[in-house]
Amino acid sequence: MGGSVALRPLHIALATAGRFHVLDLARELYSLGYAVRFHSHVPLRRAVGFGLSPKVHVGMLGWVWPWVGMQRLLPEVAKDRVEAWLWRDLNRALEATLEPCEVLVAMSGIYLEALESARRRFGAKIVLVRGSKHILAQDEILARTPGAERPSKRAIERELAGYAMADMIAVPSRHVARSFERDHEALAKIKVNPDGVDLSRFPLLPPRPPTVTPTLVFAGLWCLRKGCDLLERAIRADERFRLVHVGPIGDYPFPSGHPRFRHIPKVDQSALSAIYRTADAFVQPSREEGLSNVITQAVASGLPVLCTDATGGEDLRHTAALADRIAVVRAECLDALAEGLDTLAARLRSGPDFASLTEADREALSWRAFARRYADNLEALCAGDAARPSADVADGSD
Repeated sequence: MGGSVALRPLHIALATAGRFHVLDLARELYSLGYAVRFHSHVPLRRAVGFGLSPKVHVGMLGWVWPWVGMQRLLPEVAKDRVEAWLWRDLNRALEATLEPCEVLVAMSGIYLEALESARRRFGAKIVLVRGSKHILAQDEILARTPGAERPSKRAIERELAGYAMADMIAVPSRHVARSFERDHEALAKIKVNPDGVDLSRFPLLPPRPPTVTPTLVFAGLWCLRKGCDLLERAIRADERFRLVHVGPIGDYPFPSGHPRFRHIPKVDQSALSAIYRTADAFVQPSREEGLSNVITQAVASGLPVLCTDATGGEDLRHTAALADRIAVVRAECLDALAEGLDTLAARLRSGPDFASLTEADREALSWRAFARRYADNLEALCAGDAARPSADVADGSD
């Protein structure tokens, strides 16, 4: 597509549960001129608050509100059953509200029955959105981490069935794509396209002067999957750093009471920028994560980032300046994390300074750039033209 739209734009339906990045994709595809319908249980007012046109919104909360309410108010009550009921009724709602479309973009695992219906009724191409590694690879990683929450048997079965059905599987990073090498049929359908960020919510912050004890920020669920046990050990062993955690507490206890660890409960994204302003760098030590959106937000804000090779951070090195600001170490390795912290501490104290970000660097991280790459892949899928450029580019360029 390259920023222009065909005379007759594709009709694209997008289906998720909550918001995820699918709402951002729907908003940007609509602004590029595509005929878009966004199906979700996100209320209209909230969706519009994220910039989605009300013309695009198809609400499904009326179909699933009991299960959404139970997940939010009583998250541990009959968890597996509530998940099954929610997915069942989301599929029913999508079947009932779906209009003719050439492409249906849907969250993997959640949608299956409605995808079969869309293909049968409308001949729609099916694009699965998979944010994490291949479900079997993800389960193996979590299985070797005692206490980590693993995907349910139902989730695994539905993921595998979806991979087999899809015409395209959209993933956010190359490490996710590599996890599909065990499944050659699914691997052939993979397109890599790193998620974007709302640059207006994360303006470029002024650099902070050097401090004796730099502050690191980690945002997200404090849990084993995100490597928080390793992060705690690394920070305890390195007295040069303080750590601020922003977000909920999951399956790993937070070291409350330790003078160099501070916890801030989950905040709205609009409040994250102010927290980033008080930090010297961002850290994300995940064992397994498709692409950590908070990394994109942090680097767009001007923070240097230390992350593992299981976060997708390497795929955000779209430009030389971004590459200079994103350091990647091996996942599940305490020594690698400690070495990364040592290098970061030395650079924060003595330099060299991190490369300055231009607006062109930041624009490469935007949702608009993400949607243009996505649109190219959708156009190629519907045209059946394998020669069209893919978002899976080795240099990560826009």
